[in-house]
Amino acid sequence: MKIKITGIGSYIPEKKVSNTDFGDHVFLNEDGTSFGAPNDVVIKKFKSITGIEHRRYAEDHLNSSDLAFFASKKAIQNAAIDPETIDYIIFAHNFGDVKSGTSQSDMLPSLATRVKNKLQIKNPKCVAYDILFGCPGWIEGILQANAFIKSGMAKRCLVIGSETLSRVVDDHDRDSMIYSDGAGAAIVEASDDETGMLSYESGTYAIDEANYLFFGKSYNTDLDPDTRYIKMHGRKIYEFALNTVPVAMKSCLDKSGIAIDDVKKILIHQANEKMDEAIIQRFYKLHDRPVPQDIMPMSISELGNSSVATVPTLFDLLIRGEIKNQSIQKGDVLLFASVGAGMNVNAFVYRY
Repeated sequence: MKIKITGIGSYIPEKKVSNTDFGDHVFLNEDGTSFGAPNDVVIKKFKSITGIEHRRYAEDHLNSSDLAFFASKKAIQNAAIDPETIDYIIFAHNFGDVKSGTSQSDMLPSLATRVKNKLQIKNPKCVAYDILFGCPGWIEGILQANAFIKSGMAKRCLVIGSETLSRVVDDHDRDSMIYSDGAGAAIVEASDDETGMLSYESGTYAIDEANYLFFGKSYNTDLDPDTRYIKMHGRKIYEFALNTVPVAMKSCLDKSGIAIDDVKKILIHQANEKMDEAIIQRFYKLHDRPVPQDIMPMSISELGNSSVATVPTLFDLLIRGEIKNQSIQKGDVLLFASVGAGMNVNAFVYRY
């Protein structure tokens, strides 16, 4: 028995923020000193490295659990199921609900419970809980759904990834331009045919790597040092991802028994365009193969990095034919992969 995604949905906020909107920001060094380069130069370099030109921010009156609810409704409709038959709601996020204009995280009750409430699911045996697993959280949620279904503990799960990263960024940090908001959700069920998950890989690296992503004070020393924002050691994350993710992807593919040439698409966390391209190049180098054209659908240029939401949103857009020059057919083999805070790495091979 395998598990498969029978319904998929996403919510992309309407508020579109362009790189030029950062033209008046005061970017600073970590020690609070002036960055020393004009913003147009900073923004141009940022675009060349990350590939990001636009990103989406949630409307002020909406929180992460609201975005998740919208994506979940679409996934349930896409799967054509009764929500009362869902056994588990697994909600991957990082910062809970952060109201616009504030910096305090709200995770009581759990965001999964909030979504269950918004969906008006009455069944008490529908268990709702959150997971904190960095950007790979949605994929990890899929792996947990796989375990629940294969063990007989569940027949149907709702797996959500949602985040409002725009509300936990330091406006004086150039990295603030990377992050965005959004949500993706999937209905996961048992599969008795040839479709579904074929293999998986997951791991946490926490000796030297645990604090590559962390909460830290603003680069503006005039601000309250007790107010914290998402921070990262970008170069260390880049090197870690290039050394670790391709190996995990290869291990995952080897377990599946699928040949590298039979992989039709690779859906990788939309973190940084150049980093993702380098990961794919190393992955194919491990197989002594050139990188096939159009193997890696991308959404980061328009949507930015919405953490746990990037992969399910990308999958939804791909299925709906909304990514230029990209499409998939029934029976195609896909490889999903992600890397993020923890540091965590995971992947799964999937026949569509």
